[in-house]
Amino acid sequence: MSTTKPFNKLGIAPALLTSLTELGYETPTPIQEQSIPVLMEGNDLLAQAQTGTGKTAAFALPILSHLDLAIKKPQALIIAPTRELAIQVAEAFQSYAKHLKGFHVSPIYGGQDYQIQLRALKRGAHVIVGTPGRLMDHLRRGTLSMSALKTIVLDEGDEMLKMGFIEDIQWILEQIPANHQTALFSATVPASIQQIAKRYMKDAKKIQITPKESTVDTIEQLYTLVSKNQKMDALTRFLEIEDIQAALVFTRTKTASAELAERLQARGYAAAALNGDMNQSMRKKTVDQIKNGTLDIVVATDVAARGLDIDRVSHVINFDIPYDTESYIHRIGRTGRAGRKGKAILFITPREHRFLNDIKRAIHMPIKQIEPPSLKEMSEKRSKQFAEDIVNLIRKGNKLKPYHKMVEHIMEQENCTAEDIAAALAYLSQQSNPLPSHEIEAIEPEEERPHNRFSRFKRKPSGGGRPGRSSRPPRSSKRRSSNAPIATAKKKKKRDR
Repeated sequence: MSTTKPFNKLGIAPALLTSLTELGYETPTPIQEQSIPVLMEGNDLLAQAQTGTGKTAAFALPILSHLDLAIKKPQALIIAPTRELAIQVAEAFQSYAKHLKGFHVSPIYGGQDYQIQLRALKRGAHVIVGTPGRLMDHLRRGTLSMSALKTIVLDEGDEMLKMGFIEDIQWILEQIPANHQTALFSATVPASIQQIAKRYMKDAKKIQITPKESTVDTIEQLYTLVSKNQKMDALTRFLEIEDIQAALVFTRTKTASAELAERLQARGYAAAALNGDMNQSMRKKTVDQIKNGTLDIVVATDVAARGLDIDRVSHVINFDIPYDTESYIHRIGRTGRAGRKGKAILFITPREHRFLNDIKRAIHMPIKQIEPPSLKEMSEKRSKQFAEDIVNLIRKGNKLKPYHKMVEHIMEQENCTAEDIAAALAYLSQQSNPLPSHEIEAIEPEEERPHNRFSRFKRKPSGGGRPGRSSRPPRSSKRRSSNAPIATAKKKKKRDR
């Protein structure tokens, strides 16, 4: 069932609405639409909702709307079961509060130096997001003040109980001042959760969100694990290797979409941004261009891609993983249209692995891990494509007749074979992006040169100068090339008490 109220009808602070628009949020998810009014009114809340339904925004937006930024003490405490979730929730708060001047959020978790956390607390964090063990340490030491606390949130309550935190949670709740608001979010509500709600909450409103099953059988879903600074190299490799008709590349923000589109253009791809800063005429022009084949790649934000229906989009690449599963489902639904096959590739950094698990649970489908394309795969793809271009030209026949006499003349004058001439011509035509020789393992970095990807990928003209020469100044050899090896990040599986 679709939501009926937009965010601006839920009483959220105007500065937060601006941030939501920039993040690509258009309408509330069911858990957001039902939870935000309850929390805005100051009521306690027991919400049953699956991970990945947008519950972080459901409690973060009311908390941020009620903050008094002049008070440099914790006014909200969010308890999370793991350090990974604590960090992610803190980052979400920071992104929503982008336009709240002077706002500070501090993640508190085990494994991090106490001095870092003490400095953050001394500076005056308005929101604390922490794991049970480290929160207890700070409360015992007296370094975490609860005197100004207005709201406490238990995030993923059933997970904390499974991990054996029930006694820790009870101890923390007993340290909280009497007058405060409590919200508990949990995927399931077993008896132990109900007991906590009965003991520590007052007339709690209850919300239950039934998860929707959203699967797209015609879309092959894949993910690759890379570090943040390797995403661009991984993207260009996939663009070169994959049989792409047209691609939608998703980023979280408008700024990121514009920057990524410019970087792709610099590498020779026919790419353009599609985001909320564009007026309707510019948006229509970009959409028309990818539909008619003038553009091959559109770098979009979630809000800008709403309602896009473009038959030739064969690939969706999630350059930035979305914050909620509904956005992911909407993104990948831009390919595999009308029963056609499509492919969705998701880039994951080590700290974002939890989001991947949320998505898997929500869609009830496997997402296979793949490695970024290797240099060998890129070489084989270029060679194959180049050979196909040559064969297609030979089959046309009539276009080559004027050149036959030239070849015969060279053969007579230089006493060489037709194979020699063909090889020399192939070598000359590939100088902008050489085909690697089987005898040469190393490939010289050519970061910004156009890839010899599909002949149908449109390239920007190189400007003035001699034909075949780039007008761009030489780049430093210290810059990383898309041909350099990509060291895939290793997963970290650590839990915190």
